[in-house]
Amino acid sequence: MKNILLVCSAGMSTSLLVTKMNTAAIKLDANVKIKAIPEAELKTNMDSANVILLGPQVRYLLKKIKLDAEPKGIRVDVINSMDYGTMNGEKVLKYALSLMEK
Repeated sequence: MKNILLVCSAGMSTSLLVTKMNTAAIKLDANVKIKAIPEAELKTNMDSANVILLGPQVRYLLKKIKLDAEPKGIRVDVINSMDYGTMNGEKVLKYALSLMEK
């Protein structure tokens, strides 16, 4: 099972996206666990992640998180603003899965 972490300021705005992504995971038969967390909890959750996706509102953290995560083999990127705004769980999930393949 692959683990995807969604990170935002408080972990609240990404919770709905997690629900949509879980629905898409069932449809796509993807074996993933998706969790939304606030940035403050990232350090304690990072080691279990395969991919970390940042909400657009915390994109300023990208460089810092990449420095911590990528040496551990964890891919990090920012969720596309349009996909985030429309809560397109399937598209965000497919992007996360594609990051794991690289």
